[in-house]
Amino acid sequence: MNSNMVLAKSDPQLTLEEHIRDCLKVSNILKESIPNLPETLSKERFWGLLRLSILFHDVGKAHNEFQKKIRGQKNNWNHQRHELFSLPFINSSLLSESEKELVQLIVAGHHKSFNELFDFVDKNYKSDNKNLGLLDDLELVVKPTFSESFTSNLNPEILKDYFNTFGVELKQTITPENPLGFLRKYLRNPDNIKSPDFIERLLLAGAFKQCDHLGSAGLSNINMLRIDSFTFLHTSNFKLYDHQEKATVTQGNAILTAPTGSGKTETALLWLENQITRHGQGRVFYILPFTASINAMYERLDKRMGVGYCGMLHGRIAEYLESKFEDDDYNDASDQKKKQLLEDFRTITTPFKIVTPFQLLKHIFGLKGFEKGLFEWVGGFFIFDEIHAYDPKVFAQIIVLLEFVTRYLNTKIFIMTATMPTFLRTELQKVLGNFSTIQATDELYELFSRHRVIVHAGLLSASLNEIQQSINLGKRVLIVCNTVKQAQEVYQYLNADKKVLLHSAFNAEDRNDKEIILQNEEVQLLVGTQAIEVSLDIDFDVIYTEPAPFDALIQRFGRVNRKRIKGICDCFVFEDRNDVDKYIYPNLEVINRTNQSLRRIQIENGGIVKESVLQSVIDFVYPKWDVKDKEEFDQVYTYLSHSVNFELAPFIQSLRNESEFYEQFSGIKVLPIKQLKEYKLRLEQNKFVKAESLKVQINEHRFIQFLKENKVFKETIAFESLKTERLLVQDTFITDRKYDSELGLQLNISENENRDNYTIL
Repeated sequence: MNSNMVLAKSDPQLTLEEHIRDCLKVSNILKESIPNLPETLSKERFWGLLRLSILFHDVGKAHNEFQKKIRGQKNNWNHQRHELFSLPFINSSLLSESEKELVQLIVAGHHKSFNELFDFVDKNYKSDNKNLGLLDDLELVVKPTFSESFTSNLNPEILKDYFNTFGVELKQTITPENPLGFLRKYLRNPDNIKSPDFIERLLLAGAFKQCDHLGSAGLSNINMLRIDSFTFLHTSNFKLYDHQEKATVTQGNAILTAPTGSGKTETALLWLENQITRHGQGRVFYILPFTASINAMYERLDKRMGVGYCGMLHGRIAEYLESKFEDDDYNDASDQKKKQLLEDFRTITTPFKIVTPFQLLKHIFGLKGFEKGLFEWVGGFFIFDEIHAYDPKVFAQIIVLLEFVTRYLNTKIFIMTATMPTFLRTELQKVLGNFSTIQATDELYELFSRHRVIVHAGLLSASLNEIQQSINLGKRVLIVCNTVKQAQEVYQYLNADKKVLLHSAFNAEDRNDKEIILQNEEVQLLVGTQAIEVSLDIDFDVIYTEPAPFDALIQRFGRVNRKRIKGICDCFVFEDRNDVDKYIYPNLEVINRTNQSLRRIQIENGGIVKESVLQSVIDFVYPKWDVKDKEEFDQVYTYLSHSVNFELAPFIQSLRNESEFYEQFSGIKVLPIKQLKEYKLRLEQNKFVKAESLKVQINEHRFIQFLKENKVFKETIAFESLKTERLLVQDTFITDRKYDSELGLQLNISENENRDNYTIL
C-alpha cells in the first residue's frame, strides 16, 4: 500500500489526500469569512498551525486494521482511536517543541474529550513503563503496549509521498510513545482564561473541528454577507428615521432606545451593514427570547436577505421545519433537503442566525462541541432584541457571555429596547465598556402615541358581556389572560365569526397551524396568554387584559394599532387579580405600582400612553433590583463567571456544567391520550419529528402534580426502524387530560379513554 491508497472516509470512499484537500479548502474559506481574529493572535501563525493540524490529523488512519475496517473487510480494529496513532508523526516532525505540543493537542482532541481519551488509553494499552508492568500482568486479557500496536500496524513509509506532497518533513525514525502521559499532563493542568495560550488553543481547536466537520461533508462554500444582502433597506419607499440614520455611521458597540414599531430591526441591520463595510466579515447572531419571535423574524428576513444567508436555531427547530415543508412553497422539498437546511442552520455555513440565548450560552458552559461554537463567534456581530424579557438568571448568563465575547473574541454588540429599567441598562453599560447611545427623537416619540389606557375595576371575567359588545360592533378584539385555564374559559364564552385561542398548552403542530391562521386570515377575536406578548406581527383594534407588570402590558399593547393607522385605540386593563395570578406574577408591589402608573396616565394624559414617558414609568415600577432577583442574578453571575474563567478548557467537555445548563429547562413533554394512536402510527412510519410534534410541554411543577394525582402514566412503545429493520423502543409519558386542537390541553378535564392496558407510574 502507498499513500494514494490510504482511505480516510468510507461513504463515499475518499483517500486521505482527498479528505485533507477538502479540509484545507474549508480552512481557506474560513480565513476569508472570519478574518478578524483577536488582536492578541498572529494571523500568519494561527492559519499556519491550523494547516499543520489538518495535515497530521488523519494520518493514523493508515493503521492496517483501520484500513480493513473502512473497506468492510474482517479486521481487529476494535474501536481504537485513529487520532492517537497520528500523534507519533507530529512528535517526529521538525516543528518546534511548542508547535508540536499545540498540534498534538488539537489532533488528539478533535473527536473525543481528553477525559474519555485518557480512560480509553488506560483501559486498552499496557503501560510502556516496565515498573508498572506488574499491574498490567494482573489483567485477564493480554493488552499490547501502544508502541507495539503502532509498530506492528503502521508503516510510516507508506505515508512518505503524502508528506512530501504537502511539504512536511519528518525525522528519519518515528518513535511512538504511549499518549497516557501526554493526556495526563494536560488534564492535571488544563488551559483556562488565565493561561497565556488559552485563546489560541481554544480557537485553533474550534477552527480545526469546523474544517474536519465541513470537509467531511464535502462543503465547497460558506456564505458571507455582502452589501447586496442589505439592498432591501435602501428602497425608495424606505425613509430613514433619525435614529436609523445615526446607526448607519455608528462604529462599534451601541445601545438603541426607540419606540415599538419604529423600525428597530431595520436600525440594527443598518448598523450591521456599516460594521461589515468598515471592518469586514463576521458571523451574525440575532438574539431573541422566544421561539415564536424567532420564527416570525426568520420568515421576515429569509427572502429579503437572499436564499442561504439567514437561518435560525431554537429548541423546536425540527418541528418548525416539519411544518414549514408542508406549506405550498415547500411541497416539492424532499427529506434530504429538509435535513440539509437543518444542517446549514446548525453549522457555520449560514452567516446570519436568529437564535435564543441558550443556543449561545451552551458554549460558555463547555458543552460538547463548544470550541466550534466559540470559533464561529470570532469577529462576529451580536444583536440583542427584547433583552428586557429575560429573568435574572438568564440575564446574568448573558452578562457573562458579553464579558467573554467583548474581551476575548473581538466582537461588536448592538442592543435595542423600547423599555428597559435603568438598573438593567447599567449592567449592560458596564460590560460593553465603550459604546454609542442611539436614541429616537422626542418628535418621533410623540408621533408614536397610539394607545389610550382605560383602567377597569374588577376581574376581566366579570366583564365578558361588555367585551362581547365590542366584538358585535365589528372590532378586532385581543384578550390576554394570565393563565391557560382562564384563557380557555373566556374563549369558550365569547362568540365571533373567526376566533383563535393561543397559549402554551398546545402541541407544536396545532400551535404552528394557529400562527399561520393569524398571519394569513382576518381573525376577529384572539384570546391568549403571555405567549401573545412577543409572538406574531398581529394588529388588533382593542385589547382587554388582566393585570400584569407595566413592561408586559406595553408588549401586549403593541399588538394593537401596530401600524399606527387607526388613530388612538383603547387598551382596557383590569385591576383585580385571580387567586392563581400570584404564581404567574408573584411580586405584588410591581403590580400595584403598575396600576398606580396607569391611573396617573389616565388622569394626567387622558389615558394616552405617550412613548416619551415610558422610561420614567418603567423606572417607577422597577426603581431598583428586587432583593430576591438581585440575589439570584449575583449568584448565577458569580458561579458562571468563575466557571468561564477557571473551568472552561479546550479539549475537555464539562459534564458537570452540562447538567447545570439543562437544569434550566423545566418543561416536560407529555402526550395527550387522545393522540396516542396517531403517535404510534407516526413512530411506525419513522416520522419521529411529526410524532414529537403531538406532545404538549408542561412545567415540572405541573408534571409532579399530575404524577401525584395519577394523571400521568407511561407506556413503552416498540416499533421497527425502516432503515435498519431493528426493533426500537420509545418510553412516552401519557396524560389522561382532555385535548383538542381548538382549546389545547384542558388541565382539569379527563379524557374518556380506557387506561387498563397502560403501565401506571
